[in-house]
Amino acid sequence: MNAHWYALQTRAQKEGFVAEQLEARGFPVFYPRLAVKPVNPRSRTVRPFFPCYLFVRANLEHVGLPVFQYLPHTVGLVCFGQDPAIVAPELLDGIEQQLAQINAAGGEIFLRLQPGDRVQITHGAFAGYEAIFDSRLRDSDRVRLLLDLLGSRQAVIEIGADQVRRV
Repeated sequence: MNAHWYALQTRAQKEGFVAEQLEARGFPVFYPRLAVKPVNPRSRTVRPFFPCYLFVRANLEHVGLPVFQYLPHTVGLVCFGQDPAIVAPELLDGIEQQLAQINAAGGEIFLRLQPGDRVQITHGAFAGYEAIFDSRLRDSDRVRLLLDLLGSRQAVIEIGADQVRRV
């Protein structure tokens, strides 16, 4: 069996620690992070793109599952039934490219939006509608939008920041 990429679940806010431990043991690790500009200047300027998850490349026949199940601050490999789920390298390449684009553009989308900016909802229940950006929800990946209803009223909706783009 060859080495494959696997998704490893970690305890909350322990992704960096686990990534360092795995790298120290010689495992290739892909730990995708997103640049952020926090409201509080003492807060982190990067955060995990997939909270509580990272990716590790290993030959499970050689190292075995217990290495990942009993590593401090981990839950274990993501499995379907008893079999660890293999992650395609092409998927990881796509994630890396997407993160590079987001980070090159200045980080999270709602950080580039100002109250009053027009946005389009790209997917979800309100896909295709245009709205007005109101604010980012504190400590969340969600945004508050004002959606025009029948041209005379605005409804406040809260959706994921990844569901909007600037018009």
